[in-house]
Amino acid sequence: MRWVLSLVFVVQMYLAMAFLAMFYVWWALVTPKGAYAGVHTYCRWVRFSARWIVGLRSEIRGEVPVDEVLIASKHQSFFDIILLCSVLPRPKFIMKKELLRAPILGWFALKIGCVPVDRGQRGAAIRRMLDDVAKGRALPGQLIIYPQGTRVAPEAYLPYKIGSAVLYRELGQDCVPAATNVGVFWPRRGIYRKPGLAVLEFLPRMAAGMEQEAFRAELEARVEAASDRLMAEAGFVKEQG
Repeated sequence: MRWVLSLVFVVQMYLAMAFLAMFYVWWALVTPKGAYAGVHTYCRWVRFSARWIVGLRSEIRGEVPVDEVLIASKHQSFFDIILLCSVLPRPKFIMKKELLRAPILGWFALKIGCVPVDRGQRGAAIRRMLDDVAKGRALPGQLIIYPQGTRVAPEAYLPYKIGSAVLYRELGQDCVPAATNVGVFWPRRGIYRKPGLAVLEFLPRMAAGMEQEAFRAELEARVEAASDRLMAEAGFVKEQG
């Protein structure tokens, strides 16, 4: 039965994306406020329908940043994107360029100021983004980067890449780490969704000005420890090794 409910949830989730995109597209064409409104509405609907259909509740912990700040988040599945975008006032992502080809999603991502990057040209994309910021073209907001560069399953380990540390240094902004346990309930791939409490937690901010390698090491230590704690709270035990 849970497989059937999971399938119903996934189907309605994408139907809702199409419906809300058509509803908000005219406003989004005029101003980015319309795109943000559409994104916020959709993400809140996904959280509500996940609870209603498959019993997957969600919770945001910590102080939600509303200023110009870099957010370095654990990434386990699409649901952590949903949680971030449901509460951040002006979220924008460092995202894979391939996602621009996704219907609806790619267009709205550009409208809210997301920065597409080629997998092998992340440095060039970061330089371009910094140039846009310096010239006033980039939209203000909370810039989100996934330091591991991709979705990572709860039982897996992937070292933190240099991109988040470079952005932190060059932007000169505080960084807010974010931890999550969403992968315990919503996998990287597949249909099945488990009931429970998915949490995204904003951790205490890291002030601008740290040395680059020290920042990367501390970021990884903070986010991994907090994510392990949240996953243990959800009943998942990470194998040591």
